[in-house]
Amino acid sequence: MTAPEAVNYANYLKIPELLSLQSPRSDGPEHDEMLFIVIHQVYELWFKQVLHEIDYVKRLLIASDLPRAQHAFKRVLTILKVLVAQLDILETMTPLEFLTFRERLESGSGFQSHQFRELEFELGLKSEGAIERTPEGPAREALEARWRSPTLWDAFLRYLSSEGYAVPEALLARDPSHAVEESPELQEVLIGLYRDDPRNADLCERLVDLDEGIQEWRYRHVKMVERTIGTKPGTGGSAGAEYLRTTLFRAAFPDLWAIRSRL
Repeated sequence: MTAPEAVNYANYLKIPELLSLQSPRSDGPEHDEMLFIVIHQVYELWFKQVLHEIDYVKRLLIASDLPRAQHAFKRVLTILKVLVAQLDILETMTPLEFLTFRERLESGSGFQSHQFRELEFELGLKSEGAIERTPEGPAREALEARWRSPTLWDAFLRYLSSEGYAVPEALLARDPSHAVEESPELQEVLIGLYRDDPRNADLCERLVDLDEGIQEWRYRHVKMVERTIGTKPGTGGSAGAEYLRTTLFRAAFPDLWAIRSRL
């Protein structure tokens, strides 16, 4: 009987398999296609980790474990800073360098990232159109599961309710497949919380940080696309930068922004 292989750095992290996943399609291949592939694969790994952390935060909020939830939030926010910083690396590629292999992408596009759509769904930005654009298979099944499931916002509202706040019953019983919408009744609750409960107000601020971090990433992404391809259509069939601009400044947690002028 063969003894099991000893665990080492390479086989624990599956380094040979990982390094075999970069397969440029251009002739040569073109030098900058490797950077393009690596950056986007790393994005997908970070999206996977962010989803993993948000699922954890939801469980912690439901268990009323605020200290660990805050710690996990800090990790997510730090990852978002890395996501934004990676765009600086991608912007070292000039428009002409991108054009040397762009046609090899055919219909492939970041627009098709189902994990980013899952992240949007977790933040309450739900859309059946995103599901319809995803081909049948595991990616669509994962997206559909997120669409049906309660969001981070729903977990937050249940946490507030467990803390004794009068969260409107309609919000606690809402259909989680619908997008999160503003609630004037909830805003009154949040204003009181901010004034009298610094501990939970700090949690609210982490949600605002998360929302702002996603919006910052969207803005930088739009500018990177404009810098690289201008107003050309995206490779995945989207309108490129024109489409991306429509997603800017779309708040995931609108109630937390709406109360700012009333505090």
